[in-house]
Amino acid sequence: MCGVCGIVDGSGRHVDPAALRSLNNAIAHRGPDGDGFFEQPGVGLAMRRLAIIDVAGGDQPIFNEDKTLAIVYNGECYNYQELRDKLDKRGHQFRTNSDTECIVHLYEDHGPDCVQHLRGMFAFAIWDAPRQRLFIARDRLGKKPIFYSVIAGRLYFASELGALLGQLPETPELDFGTIDQYLSLQYIPEPYTAYQNVFKLPAAHYLIWEKGELKLERYWDFSYEPKQNASEGELIEELRAIAAEAVRMRLISEVPLGAHLSGGIDSSIVVALMAQASSGPVKTFSAGFEETSFSELPYARAVAQRYGTEHHEFTLTFGDVPATLETLLQHFGEPFADPSALPLYHLSRLTREHVTVALNGDGGDESFAGYQRYWLDPMADNYLRLPAFVRSAVPALASAFPDGGDQPVGGSLGNGLQRLPQLSEVDRRASLLRWSSYFSVKQKADLWQPNISAKLDLHQAERQLATLAENAPAYNRLDRTLYADIKSYLAGDLLVKADRMTMANSLEGRSPFLDHVLVEWAAKLPVKYKLRGRQGKWLLRKAFADMLPPEVLEHKKQGFGIPVGAWLRGPLETWTRDLLLAPDSALKPWFQRDAMVRLIAEHQTGKQDHGKRLWALACLALWARQQQISV
Repeated sequence: MCGVCGIVDGSGRHVDPAALRSLNNAIAHRGPDGDGFFEQPGVGLAMRRLAIIDVAGGDQPIFNEDKTLAIVYNGECYNYQELRDKLDKRGHQFRTNSDTECIVHLYEDHGPDCVQHLRGMFAFAIWDAPRQRLFIARDRLGKKPIFYSVIAGRLYFASELGALLGQLPETPELDFGTIDQYLSLQYIPEPYTAYQNVFKLPAAHYLIWEKGELKLERYWDFSYEPKQNASEGELIEELRAIAAEAVRMRLISEVPLGAHLSGGIDSSIVVALMAQASSGPVKTFSAGFEETSFSELPYARAVAQRYGTEHHEFTLTFGDVPATLETLLQHFGEPFADPSALPLYHLSRLTREHVTVALNGDGGDESFAGYQRYWLDPMADNYLRLPAFVRSAVPALASAFPDGGDQPVGGSLGNGLQRLPQLSEVDRRASLLRWSSYFSVKQKADLWQPNISAKLDLHQAERQLATLAENAPAYNRLDRTLYADIKSYLAGDLLVKADRMTMANSLEGRSPFLDHVLVEWAAKLPVKYKLRGRQGKWLLRKAFADMLPPEVLEHKKQGFGIPVGAWLRGPLETWTRDLLLAPDSALKPWFQRDAMVRLIAEHQTGKQDHGKRLWALACLALWARQQQISV
């Protein structure tokens, strides 16, 4: 696990070694165990190493036999031993025992199609000297990042946005269109960033830069058809085998290894399978809150006790928030407002004191239909067909449900019911947004200064989500929604959060449920094995029921939400007001003060829950202040 970066000139001009080293130093936290450089006329590649496999001999860059190819690599290839055996038989000569060297030899044989053979997470760059070509590839689901920009005939790339921005020859312009998408989503979706002409390489894509020309290609996708027709018992047996294999492959390590245990179904299954495959106690790490309604620590403890793990816990309080949030935004490099980044950052810091690698349960919800909104969608469709006079009673009905502004993605039923009447037809087709606590188009229109909103397409985020769902390789509503979530929310929010918060602490995170073989298999499950009535993850629960404590199996999904709404009404109220309303607020030129005053007042009085909206504005204000951005 590492960080990678580089500068390549399309006409072969000299690359400044000092600039390359400065770029590499900016991602030192991703790899504290060493660095490496490759420099030739017109090209400079660099990397920082977090040594996991072949600790003694795996330093980079790594070359092919005649040193015409050089690779810098961030990630883990879990099937590298199998690949190495095949490459050995084809006559390739190896100088190391690392997974990295397999990739450079695969490129020798297969060119860009080398990525088709990899099972794991990765973002790597290969300099192909004979062709004067740079080849950059990113893993299928988007676990490892690459940012890039082309300026004056040069390609700049790096594992983190902040590092890249620090070495661009000119400061890029802010992109208000993507800031508007952030208000809708709480993140900026790929391929965009907060800046013009600076991009994320999308998941499952590779980039070729050759003689000053750039080409992007998608190399992988998956389909929900045809559906599997095996019996329930056969599917359970297959699922247990595939999941066990995915976990077992991710136990390859020469350094201490553990697991993040939330107390939910997915991470509990991962820990159970780790315990089954390990000779000694598994090290587990959990985070919770003083507010017991948000803490899943009792469920994590039940799993830890069941499997005799070496268990560690961290409790987050509101006092940890302001200073930590400034640090987090520096790692994201752009606005990012998923509040669960806070506990994950602290949990990763605790974890790194004991291990270098931690498995997690990311990805189970998007493959097996774990979110509440998946069963609420059909109800909403029926509701929207009701006469207007019936729908007008929704605000009163919604008030009967608990405040859901602090819940994980999807929010509460009350929030969703309040939101539905405000939505356009585009919004209603985007499942994430019909139930979320983020800004609606109307709220954004009220918020932006008129001179800015006049230039924006306020529906862009909603339209992109709806298009993903409509173009999904699937025949039914649920599968189309799952596909859109994997391509948007998972790639743009969950995996970004997981990468930045673990790597900020020099910790490698591994996600068995994001093994692409498992994702492809789950996609083809009939809907009845994913969702029955209000029960998501139906087959997953049944397949592993005997391995989980009953209280964990029966526990309603909670996620990694934090009590942000309550904190913003109480101990963080003054902090929020200062960020948003102070005369020197970074948001003053962008947003109408009256709209922000109204949001705060409605939240404080309990008239409406704006917790996540105010949190998003606070994160935006902090980031803009850090970057000294103005209109």
